[in-house]
Amino acid sequence: MNGSEPERHRLAALLAGKGVLTSPWLREAVEAVPRERFLHPGVFLDEGRTWRPVTALGTAAEEWLKIAYSVDTLTTQLDGHLTADQVDEPVAGVPTSSSTDPTTVVSMIEALDLTAEHRVLEIGTGTGYSTALLCHCLGEDNVTTVEVDAQVAARADAALEAAGFSTWTVTGDGLLGHPYRAPYDRVIATCAVRRIPYAWIRQTKPGGVVLGTVGSWPWGTGLAKVTVGGDGTAEGAVIGRSSFMQARAQAAIPLAGDLSARTAYADSERSALLSPLVLEEWMPAFLAQLAAPGAQFVRATDGDGSPLRYLFDPERESFAQFVAADGDRWTVRQGGPVALWDDVERSLVAWQDAGAPEIDSVRLRVTPASHLYWIDQAPSPRWEHRIN
Repeated sequence: MNGSEPERHRLAALLAGKGVLTSPWLREAVEAVPRERFLHPGVFLDEGRTWRPVTALGTAAEEWLKIAYSVDTLTTQLDGHLTADQVDEPVAGVPTSSSTDPTTVVSMIEALDLTAEHRVLEIGTGTGYSTALLCHCLGEDNVTTVEVDAQVAARADAALEAAGFSTWTVTGDGLLGHPYRAPYDRVIATCAVRRIPYAWIRQTKPGGVVLGTVGSWPWGTGLAKVTVGGDGTAEGAVIGRSSFMQARAQAAIPLAGDLSARTAYADSERSALLSPLVLEEWMPAFLAQLAAPGAQFVRATDGDGSPLRYLFDPERESFAQFVAADGDRWTVRQGGPVALWDDVERSLVAWQDAGAPEIDSVRLRVTPASHLYWIDQAPSPRWEHRIN
């Protein structure tokens, strides 16, 4: 063995040992595709409040391979433009592109239930590493990948070419799919979406599978897997937790201004039946996004240091403000046309009454007009999101 080959075999063995990597053909791909080629020009390592740039040229070969074959997500771009070769010192910023951790990448490809003749559409090329794994398994002509960021797409395309894969790399809005090469047997998204775009369903063959992360918060999102029917609908389940960067077109705009001014005038005030702190847990956060799909959860502190929590829905001009009272009790103040916490609280109480099942109990059905979600153990409530 030479170069990164020992690291590739070690990674494959590690993933197989975790029970994530089970298919021989996919193990062969992990052992063959050099992940380090897809990290050019470098990565940012999380140091808490800043990101430390690391490049292959400025790092010892052994250390660079150790980073490349870690089972971590490696950030490759900050703030939509900054790459590691452009700075010498740690910087602040928001990750906007990354090489997803191999455990997640491999488990998602396994979940596609691929066979050799399948044609796949990938939404979110990123570095191109997952694209290369798919190309190795299916052949480059059976893989189409779409990336919204032109610079990211160019780097991925160059890395794919260098690795020997001349696949279909498209720069564009992945939420629209890529109808030119449709229909597909499988669609896989490596970004999170508020709901599965119907374009993905329309471009998938009957019997085909669409796999993507639904939700808009950094946590409390789920990996949805639906099978497309012959009637233009799709049905399936949330098969587990998942966390990805939001699709660029759907990324939430950070709330600006004085939060106390935004919540100065409430239409109602009452004791909350449940603590808003439950929204910091994965499944309650997922249910909150079903009940109030446009809402953002915000943590803050009052002037005296006591905790504050908020739900804001900018589109529906509504808010819920939570103020800690005595003991574990909270007061909720709500304003705007939608009583956000009333909707969320009903969902959480029904979920608790059903025994607090995990996220893989959630099922969904996608039609041209709506998304419908429900929990197997609790037929009520059902959450229907209409598509305007």
